Amino acid sequence: MASAETDPMPDVSPHSPPLLSMKGIDKSFPGVHALKDVDFELEAGQVVALLGENGAGKSTLIRVLGGAHQLDAGLIEIDGKPLSITSPQESQAAGISVIYQEFNLVRAMTVRDNVFLGQEPSRLSIIPVEQERKRALELFDRLGVLIDPDALVGDLTVAQQQIVEIAKALATDARIIVMDEPTAALSPNEVEGLFTIIRDLRAQGIGIVYVSHRLIEIFEIADRVTVLRDGGLVGTKPIKDLTRESMIEMMVGRKLENEFPSRSDTGEVVASSGLEVRNLCRGDSVRNVSFQVSRGEIVVLTGLVGAGRTETARLIFGADHRDSGEVSLDGQPLTITNPRKAISAGICLLTEDRKNQGLVLQRSVLENFGLPNMLRFAPRGWINQTCERSAFDRYVEQLQIKVASNEQLAANLSGGNQQKVVLARWLERNAEVIIFDEPTRGIDVGAKYEIYLLMNELAAQGKAILMISSELPEVIGMADRILVMHEGRITGEIAEGRTATQEQIMDYAVK
Repeated sequence: MASAETDPMPDVSPHSPPLLSMKGIDKSFPGVHALKDVDFELEAGQVVALLGENGAGKSTLIRVLGGAHQLDAGLIEIDGKPLSITSPQESQAAGISVIYQEFNLVRAMTVRDNVFLGQEPSRLSIIPVEQERKRALELFDRLGVLIDPDALVGDLTVAQQQIVEIAKALATDARIIVMDEPTAALSPNEVEGLFTIIRDLRAQGIGIVYVSHRLIEIFEIADRVTVLRDGGLVGTKPIKDLTRESMIEMMVGRKLENEFPSRSDTGEVVASSGLEVRNLCRGDSVRNVSFQVSRGEIVVLTGLVGAGRTETARLIFGADHRDSGEVSLDGQPLTITNPRKAISAGICLLTEDRKNQGLVLQRSVLENFGLPNMLRFAPRGWINQTCERSAFDRYVEQLQIKVASNEQLAANLSGGNQQKVVLARWLERNAEVIIFDEPTRGIDVGAKYEIYLLMNELAAQGKAILMISSELPEVIGMADRILVMHEGRITGEIAEGRTATQEQIMDYAVK
């Protein structure tokens, strides 16, 4: 990958105002002071990474910029001129486009329709289809990609959908593009393709605000880094003045000696029989998969996006019907035809998509905790709220879950705390096998360490841990053994996970 420091940048006069200046930005919600006197600057033709732990204020700041939230105090300037942004339409009119992690696309409409959605002159106007098709092709050519303007968005890959979002931004003549966790669901090759596009946009004078928890990417693509913590500005530094360690220290407010906790931090691991999967099959997505996860062991299942990792986890958990294969626990065959039977057998799954599949976002954290534990808290048909609250309070303390109250909506928690709520309810079930599917996706470096520590502690208690991850440093840092999948099959096993190399894993991943 090319270094961000060697990429050409447009000349910017030292006396000209920045493309974007946000000064003294302040924003509060009931019970939360989300932004406290925050300053942020972006030059034309520059990539500025906006970093911080979950809850640091990053999302609030970009939502203020995008017009989704109105600031309580402060000033926004474009080219040195004050700007009032009270709606997304005003933000767009000012040349600002925000590409959120959850894309704002209509899957049932064509690429062309999505690119120009909302730009129709009037309701009664005849939409110039051929003109829009030609313009869409020009935009994709500018981005160096080929996408059919008449294809349905729902038929595109995640990487292609992201490019459609970027084309939408260019169609509105955006000069500032905000990308929120843009690589969360991309393969390494797709990430490199996105970086090529970002470098081209930077060379065209467009300013990019890049939000990501993947620090390795920041050194690849960013010119400067701005760090927020607890709603306040920690500082802004050129990327050349930072190391990974100093960046983490700015984010968490302390030195993090090790990114991955050693097993000595949680005691000795004593492996014994646990989960065994034999000849698991489902169409072409999972083909004759067999492996074992002993109690006290962390096995990491990895591979490129689409390799069949999540599909394998869903078959074990009973979320999907398997064509054939067997699942056993401690040598006893299990008949698992749905998640309820898996949970009863002691197998639990923390899903990759915790927001849509792991939580009921518009319900309280207490209700989410109690959902799979209703028989425990409501044996006679009504909920023993004292018992339920007492149990949840124990996990709030044990897992250090940051909640304002037990009635707080799950939607309002940070990613790391949402993950802990899901984990708490499975621990209350006394699960013997815990499957973590991308447990740290979208979670900051400090919260990641806490999740890693919890996984080690669970293994030390004799739980069998199956972890699915596409982040290779995480795979190597956490695995006792590594299983690599490609096109639905296990193509390699590395017995000593923490001695593996990324090259070794990728060799198996592309077989």
